[in-house]
Amino acid sequence: MTLHLPAPGGTTRAYHPRTDPLALTAGAPFTSRVVFSAAHVVADPYADVTPDGPAAVDWDATLAFRRHLWSHGLGVAEAMDTAQRGMGLDWAGAAELIRRSAAEAKAAGGRIACGVGTDQLSATGIGYPYSLDQVRAAYEEQLAVCEESGGQAILMASRALCAVAEGSEDYLEVYGHLLRQSAEPVILHWLGPMFDPALEGYWGSTDLDAATRTFLDVIAAHPDKVDGIKVSLLDARREVELRRKLPDGVRCYTGDDFHYPELIAGDDQGFSHALLGIFDPLGPLAAEAVRTLDTGHAGAFRALLDPTVELSRHLFQAPTRYYKTGVVLLAWLAGHQSHFTMVGGLQSARSLPHLARAYELADGLGLFPDPALAESRMKHLLTVHGVAQ
Repeated sequence: MTLHLPAPGGTTRAYHPRTDPLALTAGAPFTSRVVFSAAHVVADPYADVTPDGPAAVDWDATLAFRRHLWSHGLGVAEAMDTAQRGMGLDWAGAAELIRRSAAEAKAAGGRIACGVGTDQLSATGIGYPYSLDQVRAAYEEQLAVCEESGGQAILMASRALCAVAEGSEDYLEVYGHLLRQSAEPVILHWLGPMFDPALEGYWGSTDLDAATRTFLDVIAAHPDKVDGIKVSLLDARREVELRRKLPDGVRCYTGDDFHYPELIAGDDQGFSHALLGIFDPLGPLAAEAVRTLDTGHAGAFRALLDPTVELSRHLFQAPTRYYKTGVVLLAWLAGHQSHFTMVGGLQSARSLPHLARAYELADGLGLFPDPALAESRMKHLLTVHGVAQ
């Protein structure tokens, strides 16, 4: 069949979908890299909600998607920005997600790490009127939920801390306190402003070199409490320089959805592990690539993963924080959920041409287990938007 995809000037162009998906099956656990997929949540399309109301989650579909990732050997990074933390999913919803997913991970034998932040402290009409003690207490509450659930903690960047901190010393104080009391080594997360504009100037400076020094100071003070760092700055050179400065035993988990193949493959001085939102739609293919890397075949790893970068760059194009819309679109087209509805109504956050191109790129990679289903669903989406087929 032929799909008519939207083109510039109000026209359409013909696209012929592929008919054969990639043959990807579960395999042995990874041996050379630790790999997490930051997983999305599935909204409940039957719930009568508003964009600014509490999230309504389809728990069965959400947990089934996590079992899908675990079945391919991937770890799940839970309740991260991919799950719409701070963009539709509030702390109450995130806490329930952490508890449910951690219990599911225990039953499935899957690896899980969970986002710990301060989103109980929402912005008001005058910004973030909180003290450092309140920020620290919010972190502590979330850390307790994560640890009690059995998940590894990922200390996420905090909008509230970014707003109230007066300099690098405040970051050192808050993070030092959290690391001293954490039961197990945590992952520190540096999320750049391209993912969340409210995090501009994190670590006490808009100068990335100065911010990096503070970040490294936090790690150096508590290396035994830091399993690794997740860097989401979309700057491969800076990530490589940073990972070369880490203490022995502290991992670098790339969060760079633009340069992940080269960063995971590494060089003669080291490599990055992975904690990536793009590994939500790429899960089985990413797992196949990492298992290839486990055998020492870096070239074959790159041959599998390099072609996916065009799709990733498309999904994460500015405004980057809306990449989640494309991720959920692909989950629907792949048959992991029955609808294209998102928490907070964010299915409307990307244009129809953007979504059509995401479909085209993913189909070209063979990501859809049932290409005919993906084609049918995409046709319906186009039709309801007025693009005749």
